[in-house]
Amino acid sequence: MSEPRRATLYRMVMPEHTCPWGLKSRWFLEREGFTVDDRWLTTRDENDAFKKEHGVSTTPQTFIDGKRIGGYEDLRRALGKPLPDPKATTYRPVVALFAITALMALATSMAVFGTPFTWRALAWFIAFSMAVLALLKLQDVETFSSMFLNYDLLARRWVPYAYIYPYAEAFAGILMIAGVLIWLSAPVALFIGGIGAVSVFKAVYIDKRELKCACVGGASKVPLGFVSLTENLMMIAMAVWMLAGWGMH
Repeated sequence: MSEPRRATLYRMVMPEHTCPWGLKSRWFLEREGFTVDDRWLTTRDENDAFKKEHGVSTTPQTFIDGKRIGGYEDLRRALGKPLPDPKATTYRPVVALFAITALMALATSMAVFGTPFTWRALAWFIAFSMAVLALLKLQDVETFSSMFLNYDLLARRWVPYAYIYPYAEAFAGILMIAGVLIWLSAPVALFIGGIGAVSVFKAVYIDKRELKCACVGGASKVPLGFVSLTENLMMIAMAVWMLAGWGMH
C-alpha cells in the first residue's frame, strides 16, 4: 500500500480569530488523502514574521514536497479542482430556490392533507416561489431596481415601479399562500406577471439582448431569459387559476 502524501500547512489560529481559509485548506488536503502537518501561527507577530520570511502577503500557506503551493484557491488549482468562477453565469441559485420551494409545498400539503401530491401543493409551490423571490430582491432593492430597469417596459417609463415590484410580488405571494383576498392578490400577480413576461420576451427574444436576470436579486449571475419568463408565466397561471376558482364560488 502506498504511503499517504504529506503536506505542511501554516495557518492562523489565535484566541480571537481562526482563519476560515486555513480550516478549508486542512479539510481539502485531508479529503484528497494528504497527511497534514498542521502548524499554527498563534500571534500577529508570528504571522507577520512567517509572511516576511516566505515573501507572501497572506496566510494560510500550503507546502507539498517542500514546494510552496499557496493559499486555499492556489491549493485547489494545483490539485486540479479549482473553485468555480464567481463571475460565471450559473443557474444554481434558481435550481436551489425552486427545489426548496417545491419541497416546502409538498411538506405543507402533507401536513394539511396527509398527502404531498395535491393541487393545493402546486399552488403553494408557485406562491412560495413568489415570496422567496421577492425576499431575495428585497435584500438590496437599489441594486435590483437598477438591473430591472434594463429591461422592464413599465419601470423604464415609470421608475418607481422598479421599487414597488418586489413588494407587490411578496404581497401577492403571501396572500396566495393563505388563500385569502383572492380578488386583490390575483389581479396584482396577473398585472406584474403580464408586464414582466412581455418585457422579458421583448428584451431576449425580439431585441436579442444579453442581460442578467434580476429575478433572484441584484447580485444575480443568472442570464435573463427562460428563468425570468417562467417566473412571470407562473404568476400569470396562478392568478388565472385562482380567479377562475374564486369566480365559481
